[in-house]
Amino acid sequence: MSSVLCTICARGGSKGVKNKNIKELCGKPLIAHTIAQAKECGLFDHIVISTDSDEIADVATRYGAEVFFKRSDELASDIAGKLEVIKDAFLRSEEHYGVKFEHLIDLDATSPLRLPSDIINAYEQFLKDDNDNLITAMPSRRSPYFNLIEQDKSGKISLSKKLYFNVLRRQDAPKSYDMNASIYIWKRDVLLSENSLFLDKTGLYVMPEMRSIDIDCELDFKFVEFIMSEKKC
Repeated sequence: MSSVLCTICARGGSKGVKNKNIKELCGKPLIAHTIAQAKECGLFDHIVISTDSDEIADVATRYGAEVFFKRSDELASDIAGKLEVIKDAFLRSEEHYGVKFEHLIDLDATSPLRLPSDIINAYEQFLKDDNDNLITAMPSRRSPYFNLIEQDKSGKISLSKKLYFNVLRRQDAPKSYDMNASIYIWKRDVLLSENSLFLDKTGLYVMPEMRSIDIDCELDFKFVEFIMSEKKC
């Protein structure tokens, strides 16, 4: 089995939902659901949290994750990119544990509906296809070839993407997907050398909509809370 590091990146000061990462969801903090999934899938020796918040660090530690550094103010700002945050956590972890990890799997704390089997299956697909990295998504409700539109500076409205033929039914359009910010997988050398998420050998693991809600606002939180309560959490 390859050496695989799990990171969960969770900064404080969320705008859409106050204290989102530690807000209680079905009896425990939001981030605790992702930590539990990471532990249950059995792929990781280390589950590392990247955060700038002492409160998040305390909660994450209590639920079994490892917090041995505090994220810098620069990487905790509103303009910091997720990829740079992941690289920072990865390099810090290699130095801290004295291990060169072959792969990294990053789990977003705001996607608590994923299953441990999603993590396992996505990783198995990543290995089978020899991807450089892998992202997760769900089939999109809207198609850029059919009913997603754009408006230019002059006010003209057009389809987001055009084909050489008219698409009369959404089902006839090329398949499109909504990224669900759930699971990201990287080969070590690719992670450290690339600055883009979309590469020639980027893999796609498709998840159902029911497990793909990414909590970004209070309405998302209520949707997830309802779904989890229906499943009895």
